Amino acid sequence: MARTRTPVVSGWFTEEAPDGGGFRLLGTRCSACTAVFFPREDAYCRNPRCPGGGELAEVPLSPRGRVWSYTDGRYRPPAPYVSDPDAPWEPYTLVAVELAAEGMVVLGQAAPGVGVADLAVGMEVEVVGGVLNEDADTDTVWTTWQFRPVGGTE
Repeated sequence: MARTRTPVVSGWFTEEAPDGGGFRLLGTRCSACTAVFFPREDAYCRNPRCPGGGELAEVPLSPRGRVWSYTDGRYRPPAPYVSDPDAPWEPYTLVAVELAAEGMVVLGQAAPGVGVADLAVGMEVEVVGGVLNEDADTDTVWTTWQFRPVGGTE
């Protein structure tokens, strides 16, 4: 039986962008001031300089950006975060990516196999779909976004 793919946060990304562009993060754009938000904003424009009266519309964000910063997580998070102490700890790499077209920096994990030695500030990366967790009891695959260097393998 096929497992159900479920986004970790509904509405923050799509695996098939409306423009046919594949995996994309989803933000919102204010029609009054053109500010773009991620995570998305559905209630009001968060731009303090917005003249107001605009509508917020969903927009797919740029599929590529440049590494703004990066680091690795080599330790299990302390309380109050829930973590199974019996599960083996897997270090991971975090990447802050500047999306120039939107004028923002987005944080996410690096794709599997991409470590800090593979990254450099200014390097071009692309957003791709990834798996955060698989739950065999419910046959659910929890999906998220990740970044990988352009030209990397899936």
